[in-house]
Amino acid sequence: MKNYIYASMELYDQTNGIRGGGGLGVLAADMRRAADEADVALTLLTPFYPWEVHQKLENGQFSDYYVEIFPAEFGYERLGEAVVATAYDASVRLEVWQKVFGSTRILTVFEPDFGELYSDGGSSDHRLYQEVALGFGGWQALRYAEIEPTVLQLNETATFFCALAWLDDLVAGGKEFYAAVDYVRRHTLYTNHTLVQAAESEFTLEQFVRFVLPNLQCRSVQRWLVQQFVDGRAKLSGLTLELSGKRSGVSKLHARVAEYYDLNGDKVEFTPVTNGVDFDWWTEPRTLKMLKNGGVITETGLPGKEYAAKIAETLVSKDIEECKAAGKKQLYEMLEDRYGITGLDEKAVLFNFKRRFVDYKRPWLAFRDTERLARILKENNAYYFLAGRVHTGDDAMLDQLKKILVQVEENDELRSRVFYLADYDEKVAAALSAGCDIAVNNPIVGLEACGTSWEKDISNLQILVSTHDGGVADITPAVYLEIVGEREEDEVESLYQQMERAAKLAADPEARAEHLQQLMMAYLPTMSATRMVVEYLDLLGIKHDK
Repeated sequence: MKNYIYASMELYDQTNGIRGGGGLGVLAADMRRAADEADVALTLLTPFYPWEVHQKLENGQFSDYYVEIFPAEFGYERLGEAVVATAYDASVRLEVWQKVFGSTRILTVFEPDFGELYSDGGSSDHRLYQEVALGFGGWQALRYAEIEPTVLQLNETATFFCALAWLDDLVAGGKEFYAAVDYVRRHTLYTNHTLVQAAESEFTLEQFVRFVLPNLQCRSVQRWLVQQFVDGRAKLSGLTLELSGKRSGVSKLHARVAEYYDLNGDKVEFTPVTNGVDFDWWTEPRTLKMLKNGGVITETGLPGKEYAAKIAETLVSKDIEECKAAGKKQLYEMLEDRYGITGLDEKAVLFNFKRRFVDYKRPWLAFRDTERLARILKENNAYYFLAGRVHTGDDAMLDQLKKILVQVEENDELRSRVFYLADYDEKVAAALSAGCDIAVNNPIVGLEACGTSWEKDISNLQILVSTHDGGVADITPAVYLEIVGEREEDEVESLYQQMERAAKLAADPEARAEHLQQLMMAYLPTMSATRMVVEYLDLLGIKHDK
């Protein structure tokens, strides 16, 4: 059996004890689940962070707090210890733990001082230590699990050290250096999620001397690595490109516009493999049953045969309204249990904006004209849910969020119709996807690599209001309600117009059904995580029958 190693510094899978920071980790979790459903022998190699970061909002002030966790609490089996060397301490010991699910597993390294996800800066010593620990400690973990790697997928450049450890292992085992480089390149896929190479982490040679070189067994590998530095510095993207013969982007648009160059100065070509979502995990149960019973999707999460015709037969107004009512019940229960929000109108139209809070995603766009927003919500008996977490240290975005909350508090109508849901996680995301009627997605065009929140929303029968960016742009012309405009003020006006149009559609069962049929017909193949896994298998040259 082919052993597919998927390396990621981030995993977002609360059920299995690892709570990542955003879409990259959610994608990793969906990748493993979809591979398991398709009976692919995939090992997800990732750190187990001993601290979860949570966010608290009290009296208008945000603060972070930390929860300590251990692998044993979540059913992981301890396999042994790996050792990572540094110039400071030759024996940093990492515990190796695994959890097996059918054909797949999570294989993880852990130590109490490892720190939380994304601690310190992207080019800090501690971040480099974490990445080195996954690379070299993770490679030792594969030995404990008795896994001989066949192919390796690097989920972003932070996992480069897995490929480096593989190269070093091959040379130490007797393979000639250049033959080993060629072998690793032919069997390694680098999946990029970042549009601009300048945003990638950069480290100094001095840092590598302290944290990386002590872990390399072979002088030829050490010499090669040192030669990749220019003026004593190197970007992880450049190093990753040197050891990956296959490169993928996470949407058609992203693969086309990503600006990356290898160490020779040649522009890198990325193969598009658009991110997908696991329908079984993210789709409200009643809706999922309807889609499967109607033959719209298969048990393994692929579009069914003649899925377009099946969508037209299955997505009828009566069943859609029943599914949305079930999803709204799930959402309202979560809001009461977790946030104490009660008394909401069960017949209201529900908007949601849920995603990582960074500037280019523009969570503040709908609040540019609070009187206009208030009027839209009041006239359409609607609520607007805003959910997302600001990364620690992003003070500018935190100030933006505080400004939004002040705007809401100062407007009587918004105060009763806009709800910010703090400490956003996958449970909140799932409830919002299930219960809301309309998804708002307004990144600056050209800056979103893919995004998957909108995919979860469509699979839960939501109307999509979006700019033409990321994975949404896989389908042209737009079948969703597109936000357009040359200037931001034009986009704001377009957003409000499309929100009004979406609210009218949501309130008209027949019009909603017709619109959702077109949306699902267009995007169903794009949204499937199983389709994503199959495309990666093809790219890696792995034959698979299911």
